[in-house]
Amino acid sequence: MESGMPLTGGQRALIRESWQRVSGSPVQHGLVLFSRLFDLDPDLLPLFQYNCKQFASPQECLSAPEFLDHIRKVMLVIDAAVSHLENLSCLEEYLCNLGKKHQAVGVKIESFSTVGESLLYMLEKCLGTAFSPEVQEAWSKLYSAVVKAMRRGWDTLPEGD
Repeated sequence: MESGMPLTGGQRALIRESWQRVSGSPVQHGLVLFSRLFDLDPDLLPLFQYNCKQFASPQECLSAPEFLDHIRKVMLVIDAAVSHLENLSCLEEYLCNLGKKHQAVGVKIESFSTVGESLLYMLEKCLGTAFSPEVQEAWSKLYSAVVKAMRRGWDTLPEGD
């Protein structure tokens, strides 16, 4: 999986170092990410339904056990990307299928830029002054590579499996 320009060794080190500070509390930091996501785009809330139950507010969604499981899964995907920085291509098929799943539940490709903004926001809140422009650039490149692979899920026809 190529991201336009591959991550440098220094960028991989910055990502690993910053993720180490976040990954110890995945749900806590995932809540920051998704709170920001719903602040930026409240129209995404209806995409999250469990047992046909529509959430009345972001707060209700953010406290639902099923949604907390979703947060754990999202943080695991980020963790997998960080763990495979040297060889992101090994996640290509998984991320492509993840893209297909998101398309199937009504996620629009445009929403991934809002998710990216929310990810950077969460990292900034967690890392404080350690969230340098270099850290932001490294994470932006990694996120772009992940989204590029997920977008392939949109581009492939269901019978193309």
